[in-house]
Amino acid sequence: MQAEDMEVPIIHNLNDTGDRLRQRGKDVFKEQQKESESSMDSPNLEFEYGDTDTVTAELSELYSYTEEPEFALNRDCFEEDFGSHGRRWIELAVEEQRTYVMRLLDALEVTDRDKRLKVARAILYLAQGVFDECDTEVDVLHWSRHNVFLLYDMGIFTALLELLSMEIDNSQACSSAVRKPAISLADSTELRVLLSIMYLMVETIRVPTEDDRPEWIAAREVFKNELGSPLYNGEPFALLLFTMVTKFCSMNAPHFPMKKVLLLLWKTILFTMGGFLELQQMKVRGRERLNLPPLPEDSIKVVRAMRAASPPASAMELIEQQQQQKRGRRSRRPLVKQDSLDTYNERDPFKNDDARDEEEDPEDTDSGIEGEVDPLDREIIIQPPPPPPPLRPPTERVNFPKGLPWAPKVREKDIEHFLETSRNKFIGFTLGNDTETLVGLPRPIHESVKTLKQHKYVSIAEVQIKREDELQQCPMTLGEEDVEETSAEILYLGMLPNLSQYVIALLKLLLAAAPTSKAKTDSINILADVLPEEMPITVLQSMKLGIDVNRHKEIIVKAISALLLLLLKHLKHNHIYQFEIVSQHLVFANCIPLILKFFNQNIMSYISAKNSICVLDFPNCVVHEMPELTAESLEAGDSNQFCWRNLFSCINLLRILNKLTKWKHSRTMMLVVFKSAPILKRALKVKQAMMQLYVLKLLKIQTKYLGRQWRKSNMKTMSAIYQKVRHRLNDDWAYGNDIDARPWDFQAEECALRESIEKFNSRRYDKNKNGDFMPVDNCLQSVLGQRVDLPEDFHYSYEMWLEREVFSQPIQWEGLLQDP
Repeated sequence: MQAEDMEVPIIHNLNDTGDRLRQRGKDVFKEQQKESESSMDSPNLEFEYGDTDTVTAELSELYSYTEEPEFALNRDCFEEDFGSHGRRWIELAVEEQRTYVMRLLDALEVTDRDKRLKVARAILYLAQGVFDECDTEVDVLHWSRHNVFLLYDMGIFTALLELLSMEIDNSQACSSAVRKPAISLADSTELRVLLSIMYLMVETIRVPTEDDRPEWIAAREVFKNELGSPLYNGEPFALLLFTMVTKFCSMNAPHFPMKKVLLLLWKTILFTMGGFLELQQMKVRGRERLNLPPLPEDSIKVVRAMRAASPPASAMELIEQQQQQKRGRRSRRPLVKQDSLDTYNERDPFKNDDARDEEEDPEDTDSGIEGEVDPLDREIIIQPPPPPPPLRPPTERVNFPKGLPWAPKVREKDIEHFLETSRNKFIGFTLGNDTETLVGLPRPIHESVKTLKQHKYVSIAEVQIKREDELQQCPMTLGEEDVEETSAEILYLGMLPNLSQYVIALLKLLLAAAPTSKAKTDSINILADVLPEEMPITVLQSMKLGIDVNRHKEIIVKAISALLLLLLKHLKHNHIYQFEIVSQHLVFANCIPLILKFFNQNIMSYISAKNSICVLDFPNCVVHEMPELTAESLEAGDSNQFCWRNLFSCINLLRILNKLTKWKHSRTMMLVVFKSAPILKRALKVKQAMMQLYVLKLLKIQTKYLGRQWRKSNMKTMSAIYQKVRHRLNDDWAYGNDIDARPWDFQAEECALRESIEKFNSRRYDKNKNGDFMPVDNCLQSVLGQRVDLPEDFHYSYEMWLEREVFSQPIQWEGLLQDP
């Protein structure tokens, strides 16, 4: 009895302990549930994609924080020269301002470098908006705009261009920089001042405003045409900047301020060729000119109207799912949004538990993505139990588009392939490229062909390729091609001889600036225009320099990604083979693995990075009093939800990767070989619709090669692809039936493309292209009567030449009588 009495309190104690542990576990689980729900309900990133960021952001990124003391130096140089007027600049009449600018222009031609630099600094102060005479940032921007148009009108840009050419060719500065063990800001002072003025002029004139005067609007068009035309030493201005990039990357000029060069190059191409809206308008006009049907939708508007999909499932959610599946009962998932497409898979009565267990691959599922569908479409899929109240307010669903966002497309090749397969199956022979004859085919095939033709899309590129084939086959009949002298055509013609060098140099800089790159002794130094002469000695200075270096790299990535994307898009519109040669150079220079390496990081951390100090940004730093910087304020950074330039760079790089791999089987296989799927799936965690769209496009083109198990384990991703990416009616991307039919032959595909490109370049740009078709003179008398220019010393060695070339050469007369 005593033993039994002793056992009772022990059991009670054990039960109490178990209850407490269970309760504590429930509390912890509820806290984790709340964290999970808050992460899943994270708001969309309020990011609007465009050609550039805001005007102030674009101007502030021109300067590194290390250059801050130079603002006062520019002001002092201006006031030292301007002090004799006795009045402020903003008080002068326009004619007086023009007179003073003319005097500065004359002073730029002095031979003394120090005096010339002081004058250039005074001009830079004017372009910066005479900030010492302004009270607000708006005033600074107003006077900067006024002064820039005045400087352009007085011919300052042409004078600066001559000075820039002199600095580029300055062999003494280059050799001095090559020998230096460490390069700092001081080595590029003249170049930085000149490039800063030119950037301010290009960026300010490029951006139109509502209150622009008529003469400013006219000046903008003239300046745009000048920059895009070969007026500067017989080549466009962008080509000079490309030359600076290659010279820097070949280690011949390590002191060049690359960030400023790349920013100016990007804005020059953006100004002369046009941004994304202009590209869309050019595409519409180009289709009208070729008598092609209009575009099914405006892609810019469709992407802007898209909503981001939900972020990936959390770890707690996956644990709960696995526990429920092990128990074998179907219960409500409290953490999953009701609009998840994968919900229907779980409610599918025909789907057994084994299949569900196979789908829960922990390595893949944690990076899944949940798509969203229209509430009206749910009843069509399956009738679910009444859902609980939605997590979002119902007002957010009002503007959600019905159906799929993109109209499906079909290529002519797809229709031909479909008919070829159908004819082989039902008739036993094919009719080549004939898409009209349907004799002998059953009625459903007729309906299928009719549907395919309704969605047929002929691109400008297909028309250009067809036209090029005709020109290659009938060069004499069709005659000369009428090539329009667009800015893209002029730039391509100038870049063509050294195109591979330009592409490799840009990718070298992109690699050096990527956050995943490790410092190597043989890599190029891109920090020449950010490192001060004296390295920091305090913790605060070191933190400030660290932020400055990271910001510097981010801006370089932003400029290169935007520049490459603009080049590819404009060249593709100008002629498909111009786009293809740049794409091929990028692929051969390892652009695909480089971009994948860039995304092989914590992409959420990169997008939310706070490598900026708002109080040091221009024009804030020159208008307001500088507060005291502390380590805490530097660590806090700004209050923005994300970093605009980093998200912009990520979307640009994804778009470049899409352009390189679209319709290229061998390059798609490179994505598979480099194991890009898990890297791209991690990028889906960024809740921004446009970025998710381009990630899903890249995943779609390789799903058929990733295997059935991958697709089963990533049904949420597959659903999001179905919902957000355009459909090609004959594309079996979700099934992968033709893996064995098309083996990976990288070399053959790329060689065939290179052959077509070389034929195009030879036909259009080769000076001696018609050498084979020149008329031949068959009259012996006229041929012998032609005057031949001989070298001056030929008559001295005439007899030796006869002996060597005529008498000693045996003539095989029998060979002349034989048929060739």
